[in-house]
Amino acid sequence: MSAIDISPAQQFHAAPKTKVEGDAIISKVMWRLIPFIFACYVVSYLDRINVGFAALTMNKDLGLTATQFGWGAGLFFLGYFSFEVPSNLMMQRFGARIWIARIMITWGLISIATAFVVGPKSFALARFLLGLAEAGFTPGIYLYFTSWFPGESRAKATAAFLVGIPVANIIGSPISGAIMQMDGL
Repeated sequence: MSAIDISPAQQFHAAPKTKVEGDAIISKVMWRLIPFIFACYVVSYLDRINVGFAALTMNKDLGLTATQFGWGAGLFFLGYFSFEVPSNLMMQRFGARIWIARIMITWGLISIATAFVVGPKSFALARFLLGLAEAGFTPGIYLYFTSWFPGESRAKATAAFLVGIPVANIIGSPISGAIMQMDGL
């Protein structure tokens, strides 16, 4: 077990002696972990919603019908759902730092590979594999929080993490719209 996979109290081999010490440790951990995890979640959510924006021109370019697009896009969630629990079991075995890095790397590689989609079958496969790769990220972060935050602080950490959803919508829509206006550039 590495230093990042154990809680602050375990890392210092003693629980904080006062509430002020405990609050200072939690605050420090929040400022170190939450911004990066938040940014990862924003990217994760953008990845999920941008396929809808891409459909506006992608369906014609790839020869996808609305039904084929719907099935392909939905396969993301089938892959995500089927690998969520096994992913978290593996995270407990290998540690959060290693497993969340694995999730991010494979998810990034499969996202890049999506550029090589040529039709309905490759689109469906890419979305399913993306769901498999990304599975376990969000529940893994919740599990990760249990190692770093006591119950009363975990709610704040979770709320800060989940603010990524509206932030992704706020920045994602204009960015996606701007990309769609690039006319093939």
